[in-house]
Amino acid sequence: MSESQQVSHIKNLVAGGFGGVCLVFAGYPPDTIKVRLQTMPKPAPGQSPMYKGTFDCAKQIVTKEGFTGLYRGMLAPLVISAPTFSLCFFGFGVGKKLQQSHPNEELTLPQLFNAGMLSGVFTTGILAPGERIKCLLQVQRANPNAVQQFKGPVDCAKALYRQGGIRSIYKGTAATLLRDVPGNGTYFMSYEWIQRVLTPEGKSRSDLSAGRTIIAGGMAGVFNWIVAIPADVLKSRLQTAPEGTYPNGIRDVFIKLIREEGVKTLYRGATPVFLRAFSANAACFLGYEFAMKFLHWLAPDL
Repeated sequence: MSESQQVSHIKNLVAGGFGGVCLVFAGYPPDTIKVRLQTMPKPAPGQSPMYKGTFDCAKQIVTKEGFTGLYRGMLAPLVISAPTFSLCFFGFGVGKKLQQSHPNEELTLPQLFNAGMLSGVFTTGILAPGERIKCLLQVQRANPNAVQQFKGPVDCAKALYRQGGIRSIYKGTAATLLRDVPGNGTYFMSYEWIQRVLTPEGKSRSDLSAGRTIIAGGMAGVFNWIVAIPADVLKSRLQTAPEGTYPNGIRDVFIKLIREEGVKTLYRGATPVFLRAFSANAACFLGYEFAMKFLHWLAPDL
């Protein structure tokens, strides 16, 4: 590997990690609302649901728990965001290279989808336990009478390990794969397609302005979640349920949800999801571009 190639790799790694951190900060509040809506109990006959909708949920969280309640459990995804995004983009690069006959070959949209799906496999090992801990911390304050209350991410991880070992920490791995494999495929395919559409005639995609890059990233996030949200609902239900509730895993979650609440429940929390999808991915790419410019200024010859 040449020196210039090594520098490019390091700068992209740092900038991508910073972009992931920006994504977590921008996208966490609507993610908390999403999980609360997805996991709220079915109301008894004649009773109103715990939350009437997205804005009622946000209002209740802020009123009862303060503004910081919207960021409860953020430490776990914040810590794993940089390595997760590194693996995500690395997996996408591997998927592209496996399908290219030469480095400059432009892949078709189905080929980009395939490469994106591979990135979902690369990140699941980190995301599954992080999502498990995050979801448990996000919902516990909504049910103050719950037996298990966690002090934070580390305490939660320790309690899960005592409860069922590493298997308990990784509960929901299959559901995470079901969400992220097709979701990431859609994400990267739509991102590259939107970039191609936004590229002015006679210019290359490297000439795109930061604003157009943000639009491409934000819309790619929306398309991602249109595909991923049903599996995300099932994952959230599975990962926050008491041990033994769903002995057959995500299949039991799906059967019970459809039987008791209907198909529409698979898109519960869609409003905060789509709000988060655009804003978080826009912040991610804005952070990436800012970090790259800063690194070029700080160490232009590295």
